[in-house]
Amino acid sequence: MKRVIYRWHLRLVVLGCAAAVGGCASCGSRSGSVSQERTQALLVAARASQVSMFGDLPAGSPSTYFNRSSVSMKQHSFTEVGADFDPDIDRTGRWMAFASTRHNLNPDLYIKAVDGVAVTQLTSDPAPDIEPAFSPDGSRVAFASRRDGNWDVWVIGVGGEPPTQITSTASDEVHPSWSPDGTKLVYCSLPVGGGQWELWLADAVRGGRQRFIGYGLFPEWSPVGDTIVYQRARERGSRWFSVWTLTLVDGEPRYPTEVASSATRAMILPSWSPDGRQITYASASAVFPEPGAMFLPNQSEVSDIWVVNVDGSGKMRLTDGYTVNHAPVFSPDGRVFFASNRSGHENTWSTLPLAHPVKTWTADVPAAPVYQDAAEEPPVRRASHGGGL
Repeated sequence: MKRVIYRWHLRLVVLGCAAAVGGCASCGSRSGSVSQERTQALLVAARASQVSMFGDLPAGSPSTYFNRSSVSMKQHSFTEVGADFDPDIDRTGRWMAFASTRHNLNPDLYIKAVDGVAVTQLTSDPAPDIEPAFSPDGSRVAFASRRDGNWDVWVIGVGGEPPTQITSTASDEVHPSWSPDGTKLVYCSLPVGGGQWELWLADAVRGGRQRFIGYGLFPEWSPVGDTIVYQRARERGSRWFSVWTLTLVDGEPRYPTEVASSATRAMILPSWSPDGRQITYASASAVFPEPGAMFLPNQSEVSDIWVVNVDGSGKMRLTDGYTVNHAPVFSPDGRVFFASNRSGHENTWSTLPLAHPVKTWTADVPAAPVYQDAAEEPPVRRASHGGGL
């Protein structure tokens, strides 16, 4: 059967847009390595047979970008089979967790040294595991998995301990992010029969008790406070996603603020800088080829990585405008890591958005776990517990 390459993240974005705005135009999604039939089944299950993450697709000229990416770009994963995506960097800046289909058709989670080559498999369940997020102390990884029949939030120790299920409702719950003290998780949920993705909080240890805080998709908790960045669909015009923040005051959501938006592009997958002063995100649009432009085969959209100050100023584009780049995250040294197909295979890359590195980490950082030795692969082992790990 002819295989079609999709990206799990953008598939969820598509489902999110359909739920948020009640359905858009015709669909064009990409995700991890799954068959077209499986993707279509997911769309039907999400009550969205015809959806688009973009809305209307007016032609637009490419915007300028910050050319430092041409000299600061680095590749950090090197699979030539399947795809590596959803990178996350721990607070020491030494370790990267990511999802990959390099060994299986459904993605598993892996950990590697940021500049190393060897990879250590963290999960091996037959169901897909995606969106890993290191806890503030680096000892645990939260992730989304469909191992219980629908998408739920789970937590696993980097030492290979059995995973703990945090959510177990009939809703689809994805994209966990840790509070700065490591006691809570924020995530997004699509209720059965619901028309919008919702933002929820849960206890990161016991799960169970959950709290609704608003509507949106792909939330990320600031590492230095109680502000959460997320994406939300516009309610008029193109209905593309834009980037918003909200602040928890005594546990209550306050001050929803739109930070970045566009009438011609979807602003998706936002994430914080370590000092909480900047936000990085992907800006996605359909491909409108220019004469002589080179695109990868079957590429139907492009997405670029941007950085913006939390007040909406200083917007800066980091990638080239002709490839698919998504899921950006900052590292403590100021580099922005992201997944990209620029090499012909989806791998993890990084670039430095500033002319000179700056000290960005201003919060007190919990002590990182001590790994086995300086040669350095973390003490992750492939376990064989009942959950398939």
